[in-house]
Amino acid sequence: MKIALFGHGAMGKLVEERAQAKGDEVARVFTSRDAERSAEELAEALSGLDAAIDFTVPDAVLKNIEAAALARVPLVVGTTGWRDKENEARKLIEENNGALLYGANFSIGVNLFYRIVERAMALFAGFEDYAPFIEEAHHARKRDAPSGTAIKLREMLAAEYVREIPVASTRAGYIPGTHRVGFDSVADQILLTHTARSREGFAAGAIAAAHWIVGRQGVFEFSQMVDEILNERTKL
Repeated sequence: MKIALFGHGAMGKLVEERAQAKGDEVARVFTSRDAERSAEELAEALSGLDAAIDFTVPDAVLKNIEAAALARVPLVVGTTGWRDKENEARKLIEENNGALLYGANFSIGVNLFYRIVERAMALFAGFEDYAPFIEEAHHARKRDAPSGTAIKLREMLAAEYVREIPVASTRAGYIPGTHRVGFDSVADQILLTHTARSREGFAAGAIAAAHWIVGRQGVFEFSQMVDEILNERTKL
């Protein structure tokens, strides 16, 4: 499969390495030097490719979505902090019969963690003595806080709880990513934790998503891909 990369920082380089190891060809790499190019120019450069993966910055995402939609190249967006422009993105994809897959976190482990949290909150929601909370920590270079993963966890908990769900964020050093969901009472506390040892899981998930989205149209969330895989396995 021939893919393009938007962004060539730490994540972009890791995705490139994993893609090549899988046998995919990284045919185009767009960096900050391409920031002044129009969506039409980027679309022309994307022409003929199978998929594209975006790990850039929030302000660049909408133009990259437009470029991919114009080129009819499915796009996987791993960048977070851009969801305030989601309605515009959906319109661009719909108007051009494009395909977009995004996610707060492309780690398979995190997406299984979501499902563990869903089960836990269904259990605790029946007991008012337990108050939910979220803690997350990332490296100092991560710009958005709280993280996209923490925001998704808060949205999940909000579906069961009327009370405000507090989120504490830490940005320091080289922390790859840690998320905790706790349920606290006077008597005790239950704490669920996901700790990323490296960014390898994010890169592997992004490449899997790029293969999954080829041939599809519309806007998808990474969890939909995970659900499809889980459903297929339960049928075996």
